Amino acid sequence: MAEATLVIIKPDGLQKSLTGNILTRLSETKLVILGAKIKSVSRKLAESHYCHMKDKPFFEEIIRYLMGEYHTNRVMVMVYYGEDAIQKVRKICGATNPEEAEPGTIRGSYGRITTKGIYENVIHASGNTADAEREIKLWFEPDEIVSESLYPTQEIQAPKQAKRVWA
Repeated sequence: MAEATLVIIKPDGLQKSLTGNILTRLSETKLVILGAKIKSVSRKLAESHYCHMKDKPFFEEIIRYLMGEYHTNRVMVMVYYGEDAIQKVRKICGATNPEEAEPGTIRGSYGRITTKGIYENVIHASGNTADAEREIKLWFEPDEIVSESLYPTQEIQAPKQAKRVWA
């Protein structure tokens, strides 16, 4: 089934200049990139992204990590699309815990756990289609994606301009 997935190269991946290596590995999936951008991450965006982990004891650490408090304050965010995109990307990323990730996966190759216990796992990939849709709509505006039919949109009248928003 053709589907979309969100991929984030996290701040440690950008700071360590791993972007090219990671993109090369992702290209092995033969998926199409529908959107890509470099973005600074606000607290509000990080908390919205990880809202499902709000009650976890490590919530504050992952928010600070995604915001770039330990590294550069930038991430590279992409939408990949194609057959079984979520499964293909997650397989090439490896386990969330870098120590459990298979050698040769992105996290197995580039991830680490710091002495303070922070998972620097370099990359995020959506876990399922519902998460992918929520995350893509959180990180991208409809006009930033090169697909007219990914998700339904509507046009609204904003002051002095029309703007498409997610329906």
